[in-house]
Amino acid sequence: MFEDFLKNQGSWLSGKGPESEIVFSSRIRLARNLSNLPFPLKATLKQKEEVLKQVKEAYACDKKLSKAQFIKLEDVDELDRQLLLERHLVSQEYVSSVKGKGLILSSDEEISIMINEEDHLRLQVLASGFDLKRSWSILNSIDDNLSRKLPFSFLPDLGFLTTCPTNVGTALRASCMMHLPALILTKRINKILELLTRISFTTRGLFGEGTQALGDFFQISNQVGLGLSEDELIENLIGVVNQVKGQEIDARETLLKKHKLSLEDNVWRALGTLKNARLINSKEALSHLSILSLGLDLGIIKDNDLSLSAPGRELLNRLFIILQPAHLQKIEDKPLSERQRDSIRATILRERLS
Repeated sequence: MFEDFLKNQGSWLSGKGPESEIVFSSRIRLARNLSNLPFPLKATLKQKEEVLKQVKEAYACDKKLSKAQFIKLEDVDELDRQLLLERHLVSQEYVSSVKGKGLILSSDEEISIMINEEDHLRLQVLASGFDLKRSWSILNSIDDNLSRKLPFSFLPDLGFLTTCPTNVGTALRASCMMHLPALILTKRINKILELLTRISFTTRGLFGEGTQALGDFFQISNQVGLGLSEDELIENLIGVVNQVKGQEIDARETLLKKHKLSLEDNVWRALGTLKNARLINSKEALSHLSILSLGLDLGIIKDNDLSLSAPGRELLNRLFIILQPAHLQKIEDKPLSERQRDSIRATILRERLS
């Protein structure tokens, strides 16, 4: 199935979701634990295997999961585990060890369930664009169906019990991956990030906790799930994302009004670099792709400037992912040194941006 990742584009990468020019993707995640077994940090391998067994027997009760694949992580090699991480389907913590872990994954990559990560279950829906409400509707239905088959750990006064205290309550984490290049170029981003922290929202990088904001991407999510309903948490995030989006739009308008020539120069120089480079690392590639994405949004470049064979937005979204190290090694079907990856990354860019 991992070879299919190179052929197919997950639905969340399509760039066809609502307001996807700024909100790259939306994610809703739920943490759940089984009441009849110790939480993963205290569980033995045998007990983790029992969790895998119970979940495997239960997950097909949901129509959307009936054709999903069940994968034991110990059957997945290190490269394919990194591939899953680069596609935002699993967490860094999850792939660091393999024993007693499993993954349920839909063919379009919209739904994934990590088994025996920090909690027994981490259920996730990942969608293109600003699509939190539809994502929650899908995940809520899956959660309801699984709860009829599995004994979730729940207390009336506290809600769902989780390993991390900040997840207790709804155990819901909602997030949006936002592309904010204009806020960076106008040097407004730090004030925005400071404000988000003060109002109890968390900001992470492109690949989640502990990662950098590569390609001008920032993942914004709620910090706690106790004391508010799921709908309230999602509405709060929608409000915050709309405010940040408004700031990014304002910054883009400022760039066009006051610095248009410099912006156009940056966009066309980025395109020239990517079309001609022979060696390029992932950080530089993502930086240039970010500027191209901004240029496409603002009409500085057109789809035909990027490619005659694919829509510009879809192409750029795909490049953001397939230029990552594990994807390059999967494409070449062999381990690659850093310099080899830089060379192949440049070759792919020249071929795709033609």
